[in-house]
Amino acid sequence: MMWTVRRAAAADAVEIARINVNAWRRAYRGIVDDAFLDSMDPEQRVPGWERWIAAPGPSAVFVAADESGRIGSYAGVGAARSDDEDFPEPTGELYAIYADPDLWGTGAGGAVHRAGLRHLAESGFTTAVLWVLDDNALARNFYRSQGWQDDDVHKDIELNGARLPERRYSVRLRVDQPNNV
Repeated sequence: MMWTVRRAAAADAVEIARINVNAWRRAYRGIVDDAFLDSMDPEQRVPGWERWIAAPGPSAVFVAADESGRIGSYAGVGAARSDDEDFPEPTGELYAIYADPDLWGTGAGGAVHRAGLRHLAESGFTTAVLWVLDDNALARNFYRSQGWQDDDVHKDIELNGARLPERRYSVRLRVDQPNNV
């Protein structure tokens, strides 16, 4: 499949919310409480996505669309959150990256991943971080295949009353070769 990557527009919020919920239900089944996953409502997530899409730089949301305009994946990036202050250089963050589960393995995720890292590098960040659930082996394998390194930094997040362990990955960004990490 051929994917065209572009900045997300407000009109994309509905489709991004749908992909977000479907990807969570597929990727996190057995990791996150089933009742929580089943209660997720894409419509309730649309306003949040509209705000995120409209956020000022360096925050950005990218989507990968096929020839028909169907969105297959999205990625959100920006400045690293304050809990990542142990990096001495300017650090960005890959906040979220999800693909429609029916399109996993088609390159849509890789396309928005590259666009997000390119944007961070062009925004002046020299390093990027991300947080991933320890039990999300599929995502961890994807990140490693894209050049991310496990920092051996851990924290727990609370989700629907459950504590879930996460780990941080990082990657060096290069402006001269923004597609190659």
